[in-house]
Amino acid sequence: MHAIVVYESMFGDTEEVARAVADGLDSAEVVPVDLAPRNLTGCDLLVVGAPTHVHGLSRPSTRKAAVEQAPDGARTHEPGMREWLGGFHVLPPGTTTAAFDTRLRKPVWLTGSAARAAGKFLRRLGHPPVVPATSFFVEVVDGETRLVDGERARAREWGESLARTQRTGSGRG
Repeated sequence: MHAIVVYESMFGDTEEVARAVADGLDSAEVVPVDLAPRNLTGCDLLVVGAPTHVHGLSRPSTRKAAVEQAPDGARTHEPGMREWLGGFHVLPPGTTTAAFDTRLRKPVWLTGSAARAAGKFLRRLGHPPVVPATSFFVEVVDGETRLVDGERARAREWGESLARTQRTGSGRG
């Protein structure tokens, strides 16, 4: 199985989740969205992850605001996940997809979900996610975000479940 985990990360939390998901997949390429390939030929599983900004995927204006908050600047740069996914007209046949996000642990109707928004892009490309959109939670401590305890382990387990889904052939795309 050739899996690619593409992530957008402002403060490093989404990158940490992406790497944990890849660990669970056992063998996956982990790529920041600004360096992600446009040609996904040979990709069996595409996992996309992004932070939730203003109820969905980031936009240039929300990324700019995040960069201003980040003491060391953003981890990923332009394009964001919205633009990267929006640049595709088609994905290779047989590609299975999944989407995750990072967001505050509050009801989704309050926070929104970047993963749900990414899932809509993937459905429009004819490759609906094989599992429901998944959120991993962050908290703000002393003005900085960090993953809630246990979320890295949960991300690894989610990656393991995606790998099992692929092995059993119940992936669709």
